[in-house]
Amino acid sequence: MSDNHVHIHKHEVKGKNLIYSILLNLAITAAQVVGGIISGSLALISDALHNFSDVLSLVFSLVAHKLSRKKASLDQTFGYKRADLIAAFVNASTLIIVALFLIYGAIERFFYPHAIESGLVIWLALLGIAVNGFSVLLLKKDADHNINMKSAYLHLLTDMMASVAVLIGGLLMKFFGWFWVDSVMTILIAVYLIVVGIDLLKKSTKMLMLFTPDHIDIKEIVREVHKISGVNKLHHIHVWHLNDEELHLEAHLDCLEDIKMSEFNSLLNEIELVLFEKFHINHINIQPEFKKEDPKDFIVQD
Repeated sequence: MSDNHVHIHKHEVKGKNLIYSILLNLAITAAQVVGGIISGSLALISDALHNFSDVLSLVFSLVAHKLSRKKASLDQTFGYKRADLIAAFVNASTLIIVALFLIYGAIERFFYPHAIESGLVIWLALLGIAVNGFSVLLLKKDADHNINMKSAYLHLLTDMMASVAVLIGGLLMKFFGWFWVDSVMTILIAVYLIVVGIDLLKKSTKMLMLFTPDHIDIKEIVREVHKISGVNKLHHIHVWHLNDEELHLEAHLDCLEDIKMSEFNSLLNEIELVLFEKFHINHINIQPEFKKEDPKDFIVQD
């Protein structure tokens, strides 16, 4: 079996940005808890809880980021490259759980509203927007290249939006006395958390389960490989993400002729180039065959 890899330039994810974000969110969490208790604002306390969940998620993301950079060994032949996926899965789950708690609290408060110190709510909401907005900017570039960083980024982005919602609620309470807005804003924040959480949960679950990536068409891969001279049939195909950076393919290749290994190497190089250029697959593991008696279906349950 031959195993080829296309080496590509990788975006260097900066873990120090996570550390900065953790410190900033610890500060804003403490301020919002105190402010929420003093003002009586459930939306502010719920925003603080969300901020605290961000801190835990960011810490988890930082640990996963450090683990994913550890080198492979005889006991961990892939290293800890999938740690980022586990972090993304856990972070997405916490987003949804926190949102459900927020909805429960908001519904309860809606039926038993009380006066809220709106001025303090407004100032702390502005602080939350500033702190989380800066953290979002810190992680934006990394989020485009790493699912773990994207999960941390989404936590911070939704928290910034939550602070915007709290600010709007504070202004409406201050100028119109609409204290029920506090509960409505909390529910809106929670619904948005559930939407983004489910999307990230689905994506990370698919990667952890080694599902074929959404953008990959197995039949199209077969059609392209079959165009190469010397290929009879590509079968026993598996395509999966090891992590955000590595897309793997393994398959059996039935050759048209009983060729030498040096000739197969040349054939494999052609296949590797096609798969990388057309499908961005950068790790290819091909088992060569010639008239072997086995199933020739594209997908075979091993």
